[in-house]
Amino acid sequence: MYQISNDQLTISISARGAELQSIYHRDNHQEYLWSADPAFWGKKSPVLFPIVGGLKNGSYTFEGNTYPMGRHGFAREKDFTVTEQSAHQIRFTLHADEQTSAIYPFDFCFSILYSLKENILTVSYEVDNTGDKTLWFSVGAHPAFAVPLVKGTEFSDHYLEFGEKENAGVWPLSPEGLIKTEPEPYLEDTDHLPLLKELFYRDALVFKSLRSNTIAIRNLVNDHGIKLQFDGFPYMGIWSARNADFVCIEPWCGIADSVNTSGDLTQKEGINSLQPGNSFRRSWQVKIF
Repeated sequence: MYQISNDQLTISISARGAELQSIYHRDNHQEYLWSADPAFWGKKSPVLFPIVGGLKNGSYTFEGNTYPMGRHGFAREKDFTVTEQSAHQIRFTLHADEQTSAIYPFDFCFSILYSLKENILTVSYEVDNTGDKTLWFSVGAHPAFAVPLVKGTEFSDHYLEFGEKENAGVWPLSPEGLIKTEPEPYLEDTDHLPLLKELFYRDALVFKSLRSNTIAIRNLVNDHGIKLQFDGFPYMGIWSARNADFVCIEPWCGIADSVNTSGDLTQKEGINSLQPGNSFRRSWQVKIF
């Protein structure tokens, strides 16, 4: 386990999946991440790469070949190497290897940089095409924040606050986790969504092209919460396991396959392309209070 810290926050990260394990506020002695209770969901903040969500039939095609790949890709199950570390930031790096090449025929370098400044954690994804052909990929975040956060509060005391008033439909998921063809009306001229566990009984709330670039988790009892900023991420998932005490706010550069996808990786909705020698950078930030 690795840690970085400043006078307000201490965060812990495991090498497996470069997964965030703890966001601890030193002043209020509060842990902000979910406990990873395996009875509900045994993860805390998996990194999604080189796909986001699930693939139709659990596979994709590229240049006439079919490759299997599980939901959210393989990075979350790989051991990353620490390639940079100081008091306030740490970088984890994953390179293509023989194992990844068997299911994902691309050369890449994928780095995740965690950095602290005051009460803000910034998480940066850096994808480099180290091969000689176009790299096709998605990347996304899946942090699970504890709700209720503070003893004496309930899940239903909390709400989501969007940075802008939204008129946004939610894209329902099939039983196989694929995106259906039409959205359902959901947010109507509001920046406020009360949190109830029943919201997630049909799986994640999936949004495309929200106006907002921030979503906060707040509550009606005290001033503690989080505010996540996600510039440059066109898709958003909000999810919790059934009746669990957490909410995931998931900015994505990519999305699950649709029910009518062709399966061709280069035609996949939300896929990113990167030419040889080029780099892709995205960052999200979470303010802890």
